[in-house]
Amino acid sequence: MSPPIFHKNDQPTLPQSSVHQSSSTSKRQSIMIAGCAILSVGATTMVTGCQSNPTVSSSAAVSGKMIDFETADTAQSQAQGRAFNASLHAKSERYAQLFDQEKYPSTENQAKSHLLTAIRQHLATEHVSVSQANYQAAPFISPDSIDAGASSLLKTILETYVYKKETSGDYESDYDSDNGDFYESESDYDSYVDAADEVVVEEYAEESDDIAYDENGYDWYGYDKDGYNEYGYDDEGYDQDGYDENGYSRSDYAAESYETDDYESDGAFSKLSELNPKSMTEQYEAMQMAKQQAEMAGTASAFPPESAAGVIGKLLNMMNRTPEQIAASNEYQYKNLMFSSVSQYNPKQRQIQSVYSYDYVTPTISASVQIPLALDFDNSRITVDPSVIMPIMAIANPDHTPLPNEMASHTVSFGLPESITEQLPPAVLYDAAISAIQDSMAELAPEHFSAVDIRNDRFAKEVGASRAVKVYFGSQQSGEMIGKTLKYMSKSLQDYVDANPEKYPDGAMLKTAIDKLQLYNKGYQSADVGSLLQLIEAIGPISFNQINYYYLDSSDRLLAKQQRMNIGGDLMGSTTTVLNQVRYDKTSFKNHALTPLLAESFGENAKPAIDGNAWMAEQRQAEDRLDTARYARYDYDSDYTDASDATEYDSSDYDDYDTDYSEDYNDAEDDTDNR
Repeated sequence: MSPPIFHKNDQPTLPQSSVHQSSSTSKRQSIMIAGCAILSVGATTMVTGCQSNPTVSSSAAVSGKMIDFETADTAQSQAQGRAFNASLHAKSERYAQLFDQEKYPSTENQAKSHLLTAIRQHLATEHVSVSQANYQAAPFISPDSIDAGASSLLKTILETYVYKKETSGDYESDYDSDNGDFYESESDYDSYVDAADEVVVEEYAEESDDIAYDENGYDWYGYDKDGYNEYGYDDEGYDQDGYDENGYSRSDYAAESYETDDYESDGAFSKLSELNPKSMTEQYEAMQMAKQQAEMAGTASAFPPESAAGVIGKLLNMMNRTPEQIAASNEYQYKNLMFSSVSQYNPKQRQIQSVYSYDYVTPTISASVQIPLALDFDNSRITVDPSVIMPIMAIANPDHTPLPNEMASHTVSFGLPESITEQLPPAVLYDAAISAIQDSMAELAPEHFSAVDIRNDRFAKEVGASRAVKVYFGSQQSGEMIGKTLKYMSKSLQDYVDANPEKYPDGAMLKTAIDKLQLYNKGYQSADVGSLLQLIEAIGPISFNQINYYYLDSSDRLLAKQQRMNIGGDLMGSTTTVLNQVRYDKTSFKNHALTPLLAESFGENAKPAIDGNAWMAEQRQAEDRLDTARYARYDYDSDYTDASDATEYDSSDYDDYDTDYSEDYNDAEDDTDNR
């Protein structure tokens, strides 16, 4: 309802005689009219959602956004129609700007577009890289956090269960449910059981005197006087030799019982399935009370007791790190430790050549290990420096491990067998993986990409970046990337198999495996993998959390990358941060200390790598020759045994021979004496 409108020239006229009499009445009416107007406006505002709805008179001008169908003015109707269409177009434009991210991209979409362009260009062109990784540990929960002093849910459940096992002693059998008695100790309970057994034995002995046997010699239970039934087994199922019908003796079952039931029942975590929320809540309250009492008594270090934790509890205590241990690790280990690498990437030949270095330098200790590694997907070969694994190989196989001075080159090249490369060429797998990574990242939601202000970024100034894009990969995003990458790779391999039907007929192993994988891929979505990783992260001492910063120039060329990974959990008590900085400029590559080793290992003037396949074939041949010689000796032994068996003497012949020999010997002695 609209309030009444009073115009200046439309004031009501009253008789002169009633002006004075109605003055007070008019004041009251004015107040009532004003109040009604206020209530009317408030009610209208509430109903229409804070929108005014004035009544338009027929003589008033119609709004340009509405069409007045009560007038027959053609020019006015056309003007109103044009205004109405313009209003609809403006609303449509505004709606498109809100949701059409291709035509009107948001800030996140623009950052995502710049990054995808840079990554596609980066993976398609030849480039070099220099990386350096450093580590630092920190408490999992900050001392200033509201969660300081609180345990994770998993740790609380484990501690509560361990406390229950320790306080109750797990002697549920000590309680007699019939009479409600509780035996004070296990020895009292055992003595009671022994006494009861003696009574039962005595009663059975008294009854056995009156046992009657039938005509076949069996009692009422079907056993004879020796305690065996008609099949020859006693009441426990064993025969007179102590074996049951399956051929097992009592000792066999005793050992099996010890290895399974008895052993598992003694473990602190053997009955986790018996937990219930009510008992866990009560035990948790009791445990917290015990902790407070222990802190007041100054024995907090003795809780929880190690006897209750067992092996698992001790391992958990060993994993948990104190703030002092974390500070010591940073000062004496991580501060002096650095991982670095230099790499060359050739996408046309599908080759990656790298040298990785582990360096630990202190005033008193210095250690450095370099590992050249090259991957050649076109030729299905991997080249590596075996110096690092030589000590292990010498322990495992000392006869066939060469010394460093005996090697013609310090790199060894291994190739995949043809039986594998014929089924699935590594080049096809490589192309599928590279394409899957790009397509999977393109499907990630734009809110995971954000433009970063790099005006105060020191690393951005060092590499000369114009813009930077931040990409957050938590457990959800990491799992989603894994799921999408797997599906995209499966699709690429499926297309390759379908394009080569002569190599992969129906029933081929690879074709069958890919078809089955594609079938399984229909049963889950990529986000489900992320949810699974979130579940693992929630209950386990592990995290899937990494933040990537990509630095680009004005033409969307990738200049550098900074990756921050956080590894840790409440059970460990700490979080280890890995900060890896990668530069893709040639100047840093040329000036790096590892670049000469890369050229020495894989450059044009490098020594040819040792053929690892031929080396392994020689080792196998040597082993085969040793086995042949060993089996030949076994044959010699058997031939000798057969010959010995075939040359057996009859005892009677031996006796006759012995008698004749003795007579001849005696005759010879007699002749000698006569001489």
